[in-house]
Amino acid sequence: MNDLVVGTFLVPARDLSWEAVRSSGPGGQNVNKVSTKVILRFDLEGTSALREDVKVRLRISSAHRIDAEGFLVLSNQKTRSLAMNLALAREQLVELIQSALVRPRQRYATRPTRAAKARRLNEKRRQGDKKRGRGSSGQEDV
Repeated sequence: MNDLVVGTFLVPARDLSWEAVRSSGPGGQNVNKVSTKVILRFDLEGTSALREDVKVRLRISSAHRIDAEGFLVLSNQKTRSLAMNLALAREQLVELIQSALVRPRQRYATRPTRAAKARRLNEKRRQGDKKRGRGSSGQEDV
């Protein structure tokens, strides 16, 4: 397996491993004979290619894909070709890493304006009036 290029980073091949397993779903005899599904594992904890802040963002954004050993696990079975599924899984990993490379903008606390508060209160008042008008007409059922 070759190294993986992610923008200005190079993820070494030693941090990646993959295996081919049988795909699920329709596909006739091909699905029963040929192992085309790819499971790609990236050693997130052990890699030295990514900075620690990138690892943290990747760990948070892909928490459901991380196994007990700290590997990021991706699987792909979209095509009937092993090579294409491996390429798609590698592309998916590149996209995840690229999204983790972007540092999120810091959010500054703001307060609603006076006009926004007035609009909210007027809307609450209108809703209350509408619901108050829905009740019974004051006569009790006998």
